[in-house]
Amino acid sequence: MKIIVNDKCQGCGTCEGICEEVFQVKNGRAKVIKNLDIPCVDEAIEFCPEGAIEKVED
Repeated sequence: MKIIVNDKCQGCGTCEGICEEVFQVKNGRAKVIKNLDIPCVDEAIEFCPEGAIEKVED
């Protein structure tokens, strides 16, 4: 499983606020800093206003 942030990301910081262990906003866009399958990732996916976070098979 891999976590990705797609092109819909507007860099609002919601994901970083929910799950700072995995996401960081830099240069106006969220980045995955550590690919961890932890509960806060699912919460970040649910609350991302742009629907920009996905889990995909490696």
